[in-house]
Amino acid sequence: MQDSMYKFMKVGLIHFMAYPQTMKGEGPILETIQKIAEDDFFTAIEVSWIKDAKVREKVKKILEVSHLTIAYGAQPRLLVKKLNINSFNGTERQEAVDEVKAGVDEAYEIGAKGLAFLSGKDPGGEERKQALKLLISSIKEVCAYAKSKGDLGITLEIFDQKIDKKCLIGPTEDARMVAEEVKKEFDNFGLMVDLSHLPLLGETPAQAIIPVKDYLVHAHMGNCIMKDKEHPGYGDQHPRFGIEGGENDVKELTEYLKVLLDIGFLNTQNPPIVSFEVKPLADESSEVVIANAKRVLREAWVKI
Repeated sequence: MQDSMYKFMKVGLIHFMAYPQTMKGEGPILETIQKIAEDDFFTAIEVSWIKDAKVREKVKKILEVSHLTIAYGAQPRLLVKKLNINSFNGTERQEAVDEVKAGVDEAYEIGAKGLAFLSGKDPGGEERKQALKLLISSIKEVCAYAKSKGDLGITLEIFDQKIDKKCLIGPTEDARMVAEEVKKEFDNFGLMVDLSHLPLLGETPAQAIIPVKDYLVHAHMGNCIMKDKEHPGYGDQHPRFGIEGGENDVKELTEYLKVLLDIGFLNTQNPPIVSFEVKPLADESSEVVIANAKRVLREAWVKI
């Protein structure tokens, strides 16, 4: 591809994954967001909960100045607190919904254009149908809440069902069914695919993307490790591209981006956010892992 990738997408970075010490809504949030804001490679950023209201206000100011497009990830709020938005226990399910709603409030506060979250655990077997109904009900409640306050988009990210997070959503076909049901009532809903999750789902980019192309609003780029269960990066840990034993590198990212381009998701009229979800291992530098990702994207883009 000769045209600039910036014509077709907003290149983002997931702050709380690149700097995992901020995952719990605390830590060096201000300093690390400042670093990303200073890096003009990125035109978008994804942030999560910031527990301290004063820090949140300072982050909002940095982001206002930066000209970055902002998205909000509510996944840490649910994962850290072990909440399940499709729980069969009504009290627990409502707690998860309320947690996402709190994320909606923060997303509006910092000027985000969209909020993403994930489904709860897959109960398996015959209970799966009921869990899907409960998930749809919860999503509709979140969409209604977001819509009552403005135009924030609500996005369900597709995770793995069998290896790491073991989420209800899950396989692409179920994601499409959920999206069809929610979109009957709410136009502020869509789906997110993540290259990191495709090997965990046993799906190719075409298998994962084409069935949900009409509902796709957001995408992530990253890697995973499946072959070595003893590896510290095993499962859904988003290690750097090209790591030994990993599943994704330049070739896989090229194929993924090509499918996104072919279906018109990557486009010049309304470029979507496509963010890196990469996380340093214990002995790795966030900055070097981020630089790795940039190099891989540049190389993949020219191969499309």
